Amino acid sequence: MVDPGPYSACVFHPKVGETVAACDDPALFDRSMCPAGAFADLDTASVYEVRVRSANGPNLTPYTVVLPSDGGVGRINGQPLVQQDVGPGAFFFSAEVPFGTGTRWRVFAGCERPQPGRIHGCYVQCSQGKVLTNGSFTAIRPAQAWGPGESAASGLSLVSESAVPLAYPADVYIAKEHAYVVATGGIFGAGGLAVFDVKHRAHPVLKKTVQLAGDTYWNGVWAKDDALYIASANSGVIVYDITDPANPQYVRALPGGAINVHTVHVQGNRLYAMAPAPTSQTLLFDVSSPLAPALLERITPSDAPGGVHDAFAYGDRLYVNHTFDGYIAFDVSDPARVRELGRYTYAESYSHANAVGTFGGRTIAFEGGELVGAHLRVLDVTDPANMRLIGGYALRPEFSIHNMVLVGTRLYIAWYHEGVRVLDVSVPPSPREVAYFHTYREQEPGRLTYGLYSGAIGIRVPGDGFIYVVDTTRGLLILSEQP
Repeated sequence: MVDPGPYSACVFHPKVGETVAACDDPALFDRSMCPAGAFADLDTASVYEVRVRSANGPNLTPYTVVLPSDGGVGRINGQPLVQQDVGPGAFFFSAEVPFGTGTRWRVFAGCERPQPGRIHGCYVQCSQGKVLTNGSFTAIRPAQAWGPGESAASGLSLVSESAVPLAYPADVYIAKEHAYVVATGGIFGAGGLAVFDVKHRAHPVLKKTVQLAGDTYWNGVWAKDDALYIASANSGVIVYDITDPANPQYVRALPGGAINVHTVHVQGNRLYAMAPAPTSQTLLFDVSSPLAPALLERITPSDAPGGVHDAFAYGDRLYVNHTFDGYIAFDVSDPARVRELGRYTYAESYSHANAVGTFGGRTIAFEGGELVGAHLRVLDVTDPANMRLIGGYALRPEFSIHNMVLVGTRLYIAWYHEGVRVLDVSVPPSPREVAYFHTYREQEPGRLTYGLYSGAIGIRVPGDGFIYVVDTTRGLLILSEQP
């Protein structure tokens, strides 16, 4: 891996291991090389996504700094700032945050501003009066630091936008001219299911919300005929009857007992449910009777403690995103004799989502992770025992790709802060972007969370001429492709 070097030339004078009286003393930062007037017109209220490069080791921890418009105390990853000198002429802040049984100081000093929405500088972390790490950082206002030449959208237009009255919208599935949006719950409220009638795409109508007591984290959704399958962190796969699509009726939860199912995927008469806990496994169900799934097998790869996340079935193979263990292919032609065929791993693996198709007689997989810098990898998986990286596509390295849908030679991607991206993948080694739509907006009424996992998160392209997108704050967006 090529060392990209520091973001900024400014430095924190004391070395790692040295004692400091006050870690957040601005005088300890050498910023003599920083251009004068870099922050002359800097806003006091804003949201920055901060990424660091440590001088003494990798650091993939994402930081989010929220500076409120009312001039109140800002926060970094939810913790209050101690020093907050951000505005015309300055960019400096610090916080003392809980860490283990003690605390750590995190201090950031701005140096230059290469573009209006981006700041570079240096940082330090201290604990118990000693320097732990130091290095450089970049702080980005995502909606002000788009890629070169980008605007709010290109090739895609907004047809409608509908708020989802649940905590954190995460995924969507389209069936029977209804959009089924699931949401995860947490400290900001409960998750559940929101049902929208989308017969008139420009005017969706919220028909119903569904929640179960004590079961509030619903992350994935799929439908087959009259059955709706929901991935629940508490009770596995929840089955609803959608014979009346606007009024889902609870049927059962499978396989029974407490189990965390994170995502679901249907191919033909098979339902795959990816369960990272309490034991990482992929559940394989027969859904030839859609409302009565029958468990056929529990798929667990050898030597893979990282945990399953998602999967895509193609032909007789199942391609599983197994987070830290990489991308794993299985032969599932015989559910009673599932065999691992091979896996692809990479530095700092966190395999998260994928789609597979055939191009020029070769089986090609499009794989994405989910951490800082996660992007698209294009793999030739024709021989699953020898998967090969043949291409890729990346955007701003400070953010993360998320879910994807392959339709013919177009790959539709929900890319968190980068919004929706549409790639022409007719030449798989060289994906080419043909359209995009930025969904993320910094000042969004009702926003509950910021951070790495904000923006476009879920996407479906059912073939009706529209793209259905879930944004973590804005809710359900329906887009159309412009000719």
